[in-house]
Amino acid sequence: MCVVLKSTTTFNAVPVLGMVHGILWTLYMIFGLWAWYRQRWSFPRAVWVLLLSVIPLGGFYAERLMAREELQGYGPVPATA
Repeated sequence: MCVVLKSTTTFNAVPVLGMVHGILWTLYMIFGLWAWYRQRWSFPRAVWVLLLSVIPLGGFYAERLMAREELQGYGPVPATA
C-alpha cells in the first residue's frame, strides 16, 4: 500500500503506517506476554506464540491453533481470579 502511494502520489505513507504497524506489533507482544502469565503457558508455548508474531500472518495462525485447542477442550485452563 505504501509503495503504491509513494509511486503514484507525493504522499509518503511509510512513516505513518510504519508507526501504526510498530504500535500494533508492540501491543501483540504485550498481550502475548500477558496471556503467558494468565494462561500459565509453558515456556516453549509462549516462545512459539511470540515467535509467530515475527512471521507475516503468523498471529492469525497462532490464534487458529489456540481456538482449535479450546474447542477440543485440552487447551490451558484459565487462571481463576
